[in-house]
Amino acid sequence: MPIEFAKYHGLGNDFILIDNRHSPEPVITPEQAVEMCDRHFGIGADGVIFALPGQNGTDYTMRIFNSDGSEPEMCGNGIRCLAKFIADLESKEIHPPQPPLAKGGSESKEIDLSLAKGGSESKSEYRIHTGAGVIITELRSDGQVKVDMGVPRLLAAEIPTTLAAPDAKAIDVPIEVAGKSWSVTCVSMGNPHCITFVDDVSAVALETVGPVFEHHPAFPQRTNTEFIQVIRSDYVKMRVWERGAGVTLACGTGACAAVVAGVLVAKCDRTTAVELPGGVLEIEWAEVSGRIYMTGPAQRVFTGCISL
Repeated sequence: MPIEFAKYHGLGNDFILIDNRHSPEPVITPEQAVEMCDRHFGIGADGVIFALPGQNGTDYTMRIFNSDGSEPEMCGNGIRCLAKFIADLESKEIHPPQPPLAKGGSESKEIDLSLAKGGSESKSEYRIHTGAGVIITELRSDGQVKVDMGVPRLLAAEIPTTLAAPDAKAIDVPIEVAGKSWSVTCVSMGNPHCITFVDDVSAVALETVGPVFEHHPAFPQRTNTEFIQVIRSDYVKMRVWERGAGVTLACGTGACAAVVAGVLVAKCDRTTAVELPGGVLEIEWAEVSGRIYMTGPAQRVFTGCISL
């Protein structure tokens, strides 16, 4: 089965984007996504993202399969890439895939892939339905994508974690991982995050401790883990072990969660730049509304077609 795709990345966190507007279900299976994400035998990516029809008044629905076949609720870098992909589709910079052949004939069946507000002009703002709720993206004139990530969830039951009582917050609490005691703060951005502050982020043996954090029994749905070095109160360095993907060059939801944790333990300002191996994200945790805003790039790398 030939699948047309586009490859995008957000600060090196790379994704395969598939135009899935003709169907409410992904056109490939999680097992096929694993094959596509393989960096030696496939296209290579941290995940596969599908642009599906919108739900409940939204413009689009986002679903994503990680490189291990698991399905996260949301992905911060991924949703910026999805917004750029959508804009490229609407502006005809990327042509939609050819519709499937009609049964019993050689002529292709026409399928309307345009939006209700279709046409060749792309929008600058999209409401996208995700497993973490409705996310609003804005394509700015400088090429950056600003995302309203919503309100972080802090109660242990919402994350979820057993590091605190269900109706309490897990802030600056101890956890034993890989023979060492770590002080962590837990945040949900629609997906679970465990944040710990370290003196030197480059010294963390990420490939060793990351999997142990991810599968620790204190996190019944596993967790993403962010290691943060504070340079200034408005500038931090971060490395991440992503649930279902391992070491990645950037993590948007993780950067948001890191700033929330930094504010909660009085290490970060509410507006903080987060430097990741792939580049810098600007994060703002608005004091009045409590909403998190993430701004960063999304770039198309190439388009292609693969047979599965």
